[in-house]
Amino acid sequence: MIARTGKEATVALLGRGEFCGEECIALSHPVRVASASAISPSVLLRIERKEMMRMLHQEHSLSDVFVSHLLARNARVQEDLVDQLFNSSEKRLARILLLLAQFGKEKAPEKVIPRISQEVLAEMVGTTRARVNFFMNRFRKLGFIHYNGEIEVHPSLLSVVLHD
Repeated sequence: MIARTGKEATVALLGRGEFCGEECIALSHPVRVASASAISPSVLLRIERKEMMRMLHQEHSLSDVFVSHLLARNARVQEDLVDQLFNSSEKRLARILLLLAQFGKEKAPEKVIPRISQEVLAEMVGTTRARVNFFMNRFRKLGFIHYNGEIEVHPSLLSVVLHD
């Protein structure tokens, strides 16, 4: 999202099989409050609001998946808010790298996350590119990550997030 002042914030990181734009179901007006951009090659399925509403009423298995998605998204938004309010930019960067690597998901985490610039990581963390560069070098020296164009995230990076 972009504020009137020009400040940007990453509201969510979505993965394979997730929904985006679900706010349009609750909103009857066409004003969008957020935009989406892909950081890796993606395929999207666009479903018109009326069709989605029809399918949610008729297809109970879709309704179950969608409600589960909304509840998980709500919990994630709360976690992100706590992260932003109480954690250092170093911990926020570590958390974002772990999220990008799919740590905590049902399937095994990805060792290598999609190519992503330090500028984009800085926007996601809410800090400068210079700070992201500093922390990335620190994480690399400590063996938490390896990067040479692509970022390989090691499970030991969890210690940064969990350490008080």
